[in-house]
This record gives sequence, structure tokens and C-alpha cells, in this order.
Amino acid sequence: MSNHVLEVKNITCAFPGSTAVSDLSFAVAPGALVCLLGPSGCGKTTVLRAIAGFHALLQGEIILNGESVSRPDYAKPPEKRRLGMVFQDHALFPQLNVNENVAVGIGKLQKSERQGRVDSLLELVGLQSLCKRYPHELSGGQQQRVALARALAPEPELLLMDEPFSNLDTELRERLGYEVHDILKEHGTTCVLVTHDQNDAFALAEKVGVMNDGQILQWDTPYNLYHEPSSRFTANFVGEGVFLRGTLLQPDIVETELGVAKGDRAYPWGEGANIDVLIRPDDIVPDPKNAILAKIERKAFKGAEILYTLKLPTGSKVLSLFPSHSDHEVGDNVGIRLEADHLVAFERRA
Repeated sequence: MSNHVLEVKNITCAFPGSTAVSDLSFAVAPGALVCLLGPSGCGKTTVLRAIAGFHALLQGEIILNGESVSRPDYAKPPEKRRLGMVFQDHALFPQLNVNENVAVGIGKLQKSERQGRVDSLLELVGLQSLCKRYPHELSGGQQQRVALARALAPEPELLLMDEPFSNLDTELRERLGYEVHDILKEHGTTCVLVTHDQNDAFALAEKVGVMNDGQILQWDTPYNLYHEPSSRFTANFVGEGVFLRGTLLQPDIVETELGVAKGDRAYPWGEGANIDVLIRPDDIVPDPKNAILAKIERKAFKGAEILYTLKLPTGSKVLSLFPSHSDHEVGDNVGIRLEADHLVAFERRA
């Protein structure tokens, strides 16, 4: 007997003239919150639709709680898979109030049991005081919580969320992501989220699969995706940063135009190897006394910090986070130094 709620085994899905997903696999344990993260067109929504039963498999198998629900020769109907779905547009019924929207999928229950479940879910999502309001009387975040409560009402074995926060403003979507994480954890719900936004992924999920061209490139924790990217694509897609040319002086020491840095691991390419070093904004710190000057080309105020885009003397550009009181103007030259004790590097492309 499997100890996973969901097993996606070597699935391949296609549209006419193109393969959307190729030999893709992952598994989700009970109560886990995971995410498929990637750019538009990478295949992530196709995977979600295949899990839900809306897209056929050319190869592979999907297993829910030990039962095979999708194979090339068989697909269990979506309505019999005991799945909950939360969509980008919430899909609430405008003619129904909050209470009625949440109760839509549990009409077969006795009235008292149905209302008891609705009440407990509205309390869980913090909307019990708004139970008589209609969708147009709610904020975007409140509508999303109603959609979540409705999806949880039938007690699904797995919750699928497709870009659920993309119509919300940046501050609200981050806050709601953490709220939904706590709600799902309290409810013990297993969830697969699909998004193109890393902030959504990191707020909600404990494990994230970075996707591109129909494949998962790395399945890992948000921390490892940021600090230990296994590919250039993941390094570029997750977090902010740039690559600087460098030379490997020793297995754990590199030289760049910003100076020499010693990392916390050894690379296998041999002394003198030409490499590209990933430089994150927190790897470069202000240093007025340093001889290396960089010209500010852009600034973005972020409250406690300011993100500067800096042009180095060679013409290379890097990003750096300064404390917010270090307020400089575009065009100013500022002293900086490289302070990276954890190095991420790749062999240089020809």
C-alpha cells in the first residue's frame, strides 16, 4: 500500500502537434503542500488537468490513494476522483451568498450536517460573520477564501489550485498565501498548487517542482531552490541574480571582477576553469571605503531595503540590496564589495 496521496508516474501529455508534458514524475505525501512552478507554457497546468481527469495521458499513470485513476487506456471520471479545485477566477456563483456558495458541493448531506460543516469551514477561513453576503460584496481575498472553503466542503482527498492568487495585488496575494498555508495545515489537506509566481509558491508550498519544457528540473524545498539551484534555468527563474564571469583558482575559491570569494563547497572542474558565478542581491554589500565603484542605473524602494541595479566598470550589471537609509540617486557611484560565502557556479558556456 502506497503512503502517498498522489503519485504521478512518468506521464506524457500532448496537444495536436506538440508534447506538453514529457515523462514527468512526482509524489505527494498525506498533508503535504506542494507546487509546480514555471513560466507560461511549461506544462504545469496540463499536469494539473491530467490529475483532475480533464486531460488524457499518452504514457504513464496517475494514482490517487493507491487507486489508478489515469492511464493511456483508462481515465476515471473527474467527478468521481474526490478532488477539490480552486481556480484563478474563484468561480463563485453571484446569485448565491457565502453560506450557499460553500454548501454547493455537499447538497446530499442532511441539512443539519451540511450547515454544521459550512459553519466550521467559514470559521476556519475567518468569514463566519460574512456568511450572508454575496460575492460582489466581498474583497478579492475574501472571495478566494470562500472558494477555498467551498473546495474543502466535500472533504476532498486532494486539493488542486490553479493560479489562485494571480488576480490579486502583490501585497494581498503574499498575505493570503501564508493564510491559506495555515488553513490547509490546520485542516490537514493535501494540496498541489500551480503558479508562475515564486512568491506564491514559497508562501504556500513546502516542496516545489520547477518546470520548463514539460519536465520538472528540480523538486526541492524553497530554500534549496534559491541557494542550491541544480541548473541555470532554476538559478535564473528562482530569486533575483545575475551571472558574473569567473575563474576557479581552487576547488572552493573563485576570482571575479569583484574580487576573490571563498565558498563552502568544492567544484570539480579543475584550477583555471572558466565559470559563471551566480551573484544574488544579498551577495553584494555597500562599502564606501572599497576601491570598486559601481554606477547606479536603477533603484527600487522596498521599505527596509533598496534594490539597486549597478553597472560595474567592465559594463557588467549586478543587483544589490542596501539598507533603506543608504539612499542614493540614479547616476551616483557607490563603493561595493563581494560578500558571498556560499557560491553557486556553473561551467561557462562556450
